[in-house]
Amino acid sequence: MLGKVTVAVAIVVADVALAQAPVAIVQYSCAHGKSLHAEYFDGLTRTAPDGRPIPGGHVILTLADGKKLTLPQTLSASGIRYANEGETLVFWSKGDTAFVEEGPNRTVTYEDCIGGKK
Repeated sequence: MLGKVTVAVAIVVADVALAQAPVAIVQYSCAHGKSLHAEYFDGLTRTAPDGRPIPGGHVILTLADGKKLTLPQTLSASGIRYANEGETLVFWSKGDTAFVEEGPNRTVTYEDCIGGKK
């Protein structure tokens, strides 16, 4: 019986490890000599009460100053959008471009970012 439990635990651990691998890693070069590093992760999509899909992915974003943030994916009409709970930091990505908005007035702090996959 102990052997069967050990095998089951090993399978669960392997599934968790696979689920946490990034689907893409992108290094962005931005205006004003800034850079961003983004690790994109998939997640389960849920359905809102009104029928809209709620994305389940997230991004681990490293800013030029070394600050590292984990942001959940949010609804977007075009491209991919990630934001913290208060939406005081929003990361937008579409194709190989991206930008970051920060603060209550959504000031663009990283702009004209062009990415290259690693």
